[in-house]
Amino acid sequence: MSANIETLLFPTPLLMTGGLPLRVQMRERILTAIGSGLLQPGDRLPTMRALSVHLQVDLNTVQRAYAELERLGAIETFRARGSFVSTHPPQPDPGLKEREVVDLAASTIARSHALGLEPDRVLQAMKTLLESSSSNAPVSGAGKVQS
Repeated sequence: MSANIETLLFPTPLLMTGGLPLRVQMRERILTAIGSGLLQPGDRLPTMRALSVHLQVDLNTVQRAYAELERLGAIETFRARGSFVSTHPPQPDPGLKEREVVDLAASTIARSHALGLEPDRVLQAMKTLLESSSSNAPVSGAGKVQS
């Protein structure tokens, strides 16, 4: 992993205005990096302090995001060693999985409304990305949807 992992995980700034809290935006970007393969099991995450400085957010905000990721089982934190992508992600129960799907959809809708995006364009982008991920191609936020 690059020495500047903060820039890889957060190439663009967080949205300071809009529907999603900063900790949720951080959590979602890290989960996306894990899901897309950018972060592999065992990879070390940036220190909370380094990420706080890079994103220009309060350290407590980063701590809350990391705590949520740890509760989800996506990362593991070891005293004096740091935080790492979990090597044994838990298998959530079906009820929890369904709530996560609804939460993810709700956060996507809130973010798209905050950005003034057309729902049909967002839906088309989601379908395109899902089709790409079904064919084992890496999914990233850099893809463009054709008009």
